[in-house]
Amino acid sequence: MKKTLRTMAVAAAIILLTVTFGFAEYAATGAANFPYFQLGCLIVGGLILITLKKKYEKIYVAEIVGAFALYTILMALFTNPVIEAVKNMVM
Repeated sequence: MKKTLRTMAVAAAIILLTVTFGFAEYAATGAANFPYFQLGCLIVGGLILITLKKKYEKIYVAEIVGAFALYTILMALFTNPVIEAVKNMVM
């Protein structure tokens, strides 16, 4: 029961972070320039982390949520609005 509850907590955190990424990118770029590839990478990465949590029960929930949060930030950094903002800051 604990294993299933912890896996569900990880899944909820991953879904929340993915939805937040999608909303932020939609607000920044609109529907025309939405980064579908990055969203797909987030979904696949989240599924991999959920299966790792289910398979290896010694992995802590906070470790997986933290790793996925960092992965989400990394994906957000390589989208067009962020790259354009960095270009404008540098120049």
